[in-house]
Amino acid sequence: MKSLRLAAAGAVAAWAGAANAEPPPASAFGRIGAVVEAVISPDGRRVAMLGGVSDQRIISIATLDEPGLPILQLGDVEAIGLQWAGDEFVLAQLAYWEKTGPRAAYRLERNVTVTLEGKAVARLFENDPVSSLLTEQQVVGITNGTPPRAMAVGLIESSGPSSNMNTKLQRKGFESPYVTALYSVDPATGRGKLIERGDYDTQGWEVDAEGAPRVRLEIDELNHRFTVSGRPKGKGGWSAVYQGADFESRRFYHGYSVPDEGVYLGLDNKLVLKRLADGAVSVLADGSANGQPSLVWDEHRMTAVGVRTGLEKPVFNWLDPQVGAAHATLAKVFSGKSVALWNWSADRQRFVARVSSPSAPGAWYLFDSARKEVSPLGEEYPELAGVQLGPTRWITYKARDGLEIPAYVTTPPDHVAGTKAPLIVLPHGGPTSRDNYDFDYLAQFLASRGYVVLQPQFRGSWGFGSAFEKAGLGEWGGKMQTDLLDGVQALATEGLIDPARVCVVGASFGGYAALAGVSLHPEAYRCAVSIAGIGDLGQLIVEKGRLYGLQSGSLGELKVALGQATPDKLTATSPARQAAQVRAPVLLIHGTEDTVVLPDQSRTMANALKAAGKPYELLLLDGENHYLTRSKTRTQVLEATEAFLAKHLPVG
Repeated sequence: MKSLRLAAAGAVAAWAGAANAEPPPASAFGRIGAVVEAVISPDGRRVAMLGGVSDQRIISIATLDEPGLPILQLGDVEAIGLQWAGDEFVLAQLAYWEKTGPRAAYRLERNVTVTLEGKAVARLFENDPVSSLLTEQQVVGITNGTPPRAMAVGLIESSGPSSNMNTKLQRKGFESPYVTALYSVDPATGRGKLIERGDYDTQGWEVDAEGAPRVRLEIDELNHRFTVSGRPKGKGGWSAVYQGADFESRRFYHGYSVPDEGVYLGLDNKLVLKRLADGAVSVLADGSANGQPSLVWDEHRMTAVGVRTGLEKPVFNWLDPQVGAAHATLAKVFSGKSVALWNWSADRQRFVARVSSPSAPGAWYLFDSARKEVSPLGEEYPELAGVQLGPTRWITYKARDGLEIPAYVTTPPDHVAGTKAPLIVLPHGGPTSRDNYDFDYLAQFLASRGYVVLQPQFRGSWGFGSAFEKAGLGEWGGKMQTDLLDGVQALATEGLIDPARVCVVGASFGGYAALAGVSLHPEAYRCAVSIAGIGDLGQLIVEKGRLYGLQSGSLGELKVALGQATPDKLTATSPARQAAQVRAPVLLIHGTEDTVVLPDQSRTMANALKAAGKPYELLLLDGENHYLTRSKTRTQVLEATEAFLAKHLPVG
């Protein structure tokens, strides 16, 4: 089988040398992936790939074992992902910004239909003025019929608020004239047919292979409780299958199995299947000792084929032996790396896999199980091909209260054993998130510049059991921060780093942790870099209230995470309110189009540092969002961080 590579991947610099005397430039780490996603058609004949050079995104559609590579130039857009709609169309999920006034702009996610010839022919809901008001377009399924239909969530006009105007009680639908609705959309035209109208609580649906809705997901507009309702075949009404106690419980729903007519739920660290018809429950996995379980999905049979757990690395329990055998073969071929079966043909003869590790950027492959052939599709970071990167290991250490904290530690590729290197503490965002056994461009960039990088999975991180996550409630400015300091001490005790030469760098919540580190523990760090970080927690609460409503579930969830957020506690744990305590220089970086953490957070921190006479730099990234989705600005962040660290924490 011939090798397939994404067209126009760009020239690859030959940075690999005997000693790697000169590390690759920031642009080699800061580029957006040359491959974002690769998906194979249901019939196994074609592979569609999303990626491209720099910020100019393209889609290529290769017919296997045949010449020709149709390419669609997308231009400077944010590429999110692809999925096939039958064997004739590809749905490309893209995002772009649209101005609606002199000061108002929205990030819109849209699904564009692309033909096998590489032509964009439609956009879902393009002629529906109501559904077009949604900032995101959720496709919940593709039917198996001919022609296929895309089952998508749109909007429809409501019948007005519940009850009548003569009341002071809270009423559902008071603020919105629309409700969600399920549509069957023709990919060729983008036009939809109404299948089911939701209500003010409805968030989405799950459908079977014919497009019939079988599960409805709801969040109560008033109390934010999450409900999963089911409708088995042959039944007309909806009945509750699972009811969570709060807004957070929506995270415990994992999907609907068509062949089992049941829903997957995460309950008490266990992954279970609950049937719609009789409520019977069977346990698929217990994740209490090996991390929270998640599912590997078969989009053709609409069911789970494996359960993924694991603390340091993914561990798979395959429910389907055929898919498991394909993974076992590739795991042997790519020993020591993480192999993710991304998707496969309906007959399970051809598989697309993503292969990576902390020291190996993601690469995509096509595996033909009948021929037993593996062919490369493309590399996410082609400029790093052959470059020696820093080795990463997994450690655990005890926090000062005895809690065991896991972490990844990456050392420079040329680190000499027995020498003490400067340390960068790199806390992840979320905070209900985690770092994974995967390539991290920021960690490897910092290691390539001579720094040891510590990525602590501090309390509150997701994936280590519910008790570990709940230990982080109310601890944003407390034990979450001392967990980082205890990791520094563990590496110092090991003799790997000099505890007097430490800086903290982070993005999003990690940016807050960086600012909290130098303001709440000013003796611990020599400098801090905050990327899209939070400076003032009270201001964050106000901003969330304006964006989502004072009674929204999002705001309520934030308040739960912050614990008893009294004015005194918010003041004591807000870096901007504690700017006078800062001793170290601070670099603030923020995208001007960030809608997750507003750029005013960094402006507020900058003003507070200025008023306190503290050294700081403020870098605003014009047109960039929270996730740094442009190669140019991501590279700019790396270059600014490198220059800042070279000044305040020189490796030499």
